[in-house]
Amino acid sequence: MANIESVTLEVVDPTAADRFYTTAFGLGPQVRLRASEAPTTGFRGFTLSLVVSQPANVNALVDAAVEAGATTLKPATKSLWGYGGVVQAPDGTIWQVASSSKKDTGPATRQIDEIVLLLGVADMAETKRFYVDHGLTVAKSFGSKYVEFAAGSGPVKLALYKRRGLAKVAGVSPEGTGSHRLVIGGSAGTFTDPDGFAWEATAPAPTP
Repeated sequence: MANIESVTLEVVDPTAADRFYTTAFGLGPQVRLRASEAPTTGFRGFTLSLVVSQPANVNALVDAAVEAGATTLKPATKSLWGYGGVVQAPDGTIWQVASSSKKDTGPATRQIDEIVLLLGVADMAETKRFYVDHGLTVAKSFGSKYVEFAAGSGPVKLALYKRRGLAKVAGVSPEGTGSHRLVIGGSAGTFTDPDGFAWEATAPAPTP
């Protein structure tokens, strides 16, 4: 089964971005950085989601990100599905931090249980079929609204969302042009998907 070993964020200043991500989220080799000045405006068509076990952990990560220089797009709050907030890193990447739990069960930590890459797509059926043809396995599917693939042995899970809907979840306008500023690394090979997201073949990320 194909899976994602890493995501590479293309940023103007990798040193500054590394400092932010180390301070805010303590992310390991599953999130990599690469220098790029490719033109990009507005919504880049994707978000990254950090899934945690309780609201206190959401708050700890959101607060750390804002302290490190992130902008709040949606303050952390309860919802029908749990508790979460959205921030935008200084490099422009949008991060959702969420928990399915609405109650704390212990002291706050910054432990991340799961990383999910959500891609905003134009045609859900076409993009779903494309990824199945490239070896990914569907884990959940809700018609034309949402598709989630099994992570397998990879540290990053992939999900698809309609572009306009994903922008709404993120709290931004769906308009955007230019580079996605994202490269997805995994075992599926090197290709570009129907929505312009680039993949490259990579070895498994080393264990921290």
